[in-house]
Amino acid sequence: MKKFIILFSLALFYFSCQAQNSISPQLDAELQINTQQKPKLIVGIVVDQMRYDYLTRFANKFGDGGFKRLIGEGFNCSNNHFNYVPTYTGPGHASIYTGTTPKYHGIISNNWYDKVTKKSVYCSGDPEAFSLGTKTNMGRMSPHRMVSTTLSDENKLFTQMRGKTIGISLKDRGAILPAGHTADAAYWFAGGDEGHWITSTYYMKKLPKWVEKFNTSNAIEKYLQEWNTLYDIEDYSESGPDLNDFEGGFNGKDTATFPYDLMALSPENGGYDILKTTPFGNNLVTDFAIAALDQEALGTDNYTDVLAISYSSTDYIGHNFGVNSKEIEDTYIRLDKDIERLLLVLDNHVGKGQYTIFLTADHGAVNVPSYLQSIKIPAGYVNNTMARQNLNLFLTKFYGTADIVDNVSNNQIFLNRLKLAELKLDLETVQETIVNEIITYKNVYKAFSATTMSRSEYTSGIELLLQNGFNQKRSGDVLYVHSPAVISYGRTGSTHGSGLNYDTHVPLIFFGQGIRQGNTNKRTNITDIAPTMSALLGIGFPNASTGKVLDYILR
Repeated sequence: MKKFIILFSLALFYFSCQAQNSISPQLDAELQINTQQKPKLIVGIVVDQMRYDYLTRFANKFGDGGFKRLIGEGFNCSNNHFNYVPTYTGPGHASIYTGTTPKYHGIISNNWYDKVTKKSVYCSGDPEAFSLGTKTNMGRMSPHRMVSTTLSDENKLFTQMRGKTIGISLKDRGAILPAGHTADAAYWFAGGDEGHWITSTYYMKKLPKWVEKFNTSNAIEKYLQEWNTLYDIEDYSESGPDLNDFEGGFNGKDTATFPYDLMALSPENGGYDILKTTPFGNNLVTDFAIAALDQEALGTDNYTDVLAISYSSTDYIGHNFGVNSKEIEDTYIRLDKDIERLLLVLDNHVGKGQYTIFLTADHGAVNVPSYLQSIKIPAGYVNNTMARQNLNLFLTKFYGTADIVDNVSNNQIFLNRLKLAELKLDLETVQETIVNEIITYKNVYKAFSATTMSRSEYTSGIELLLQNGFNQKRSGDVLYVHSPAVISYGRTGSTHGSGLNYDTHVPLIFFGQGIRQGNTNKRTNITDIAPTMSALLGIGFPNASTGKVLDYILR
């Protein structure tokens, strides 16, 4: 019997080996095909402060080769949202590339109060890094405060660090966070009297020669020109009147109206920094991205590279002039041409069908509340000074001191734990007492304690968004949100940060290698981008990713 079992086992082993030998060539061929079908380059495009309705509102002014080409040949997810608050630039870029929310990647705002050091910290700030390309401290940056990996990092790991990663943006955080921890480079713009593309020692010891050459050419100076509308301003019927009470404008010019003489205005508006608040800032980003494609030979070998581009001028202009301005309309008409220019270069440099693009935004923006008020839509402004005074009066009356609060920022209240211990006060009770107090304040719409955020599990509404943005180590003891279209900002220009549709609803377009042509009105979340791109590449997901793969967009 034992002899029979041994012979039977040997026979099974023999036939198994034969089967494996006969299948292996097929598997090898499939693996080779899959490798060949991978895009040579992933280009992530983030448009800072782009509401979804800009795609539809300005559609008649767009050409055929920019946004319309991406949508027509790619896949448009028209119901795409951020699934957390706050909707700011730092958290937005981190969430897009990590596939998760601030709850896990740790970038809870652009700046936040650090409970350990008792100081405000910046999302990209790094005292251990030093500037390259500038005499200022603008280069003392890195991604070290982001605690999870990005799509870019996972591609690096998969390719044994052979695939390149480069991040480019006018803003440091728009370049650094998408590029991740393992990037070859991240570059951002230093304005002032320098007008240079810079980086930090986190990435390299000195600027590459091609960057130095770009900085010393006239590629930047030429944009200090007149900014007028690209087409006849009378045809800009998709935006409000040029002269109105809801726009900021530039120092040195009496009205926020076209045209703008940027050379004349630059001395009173930060020198080269003025370019950030014009469409020419986007032109600069495109110029530099095209130079990087060429000089770094991106997308030209067998290892997938990642180019992370963030267009920031749209945000600066939105903050200054508002979402209904002629300036915003002209900016998006010109950005459409930048997208077309970039696509043509990618076609020639990498090859049609050899690269993949996703285009999205880091947040949207609210219509200027003073404008909404003028047309009888509920809106308003928060008086933070008065709110803090009211809170201090309450705390002093109820607890004998206002010192139990360390900081109020980002719609969060941070308590002084040592003071609570000294006064023998229960943390949870104090949190709930403050919640019950501030919910009575004008324009405080919702309020929750950190204890509630930690113990409850929400599945919908603003509560879910707050929970997704709540990081137990970094967030405050009390969280609150303002009423719809009520902001903490000046009376001109737009801002963002809420969990309402005007801030959460942003574009999401996939295009190129491995992408189906089509569209969907199904809800997608910003956290779905990184896992979907990871699935396309066949690489590991970012290590804290919570999004889902949008398999219906993959070919």
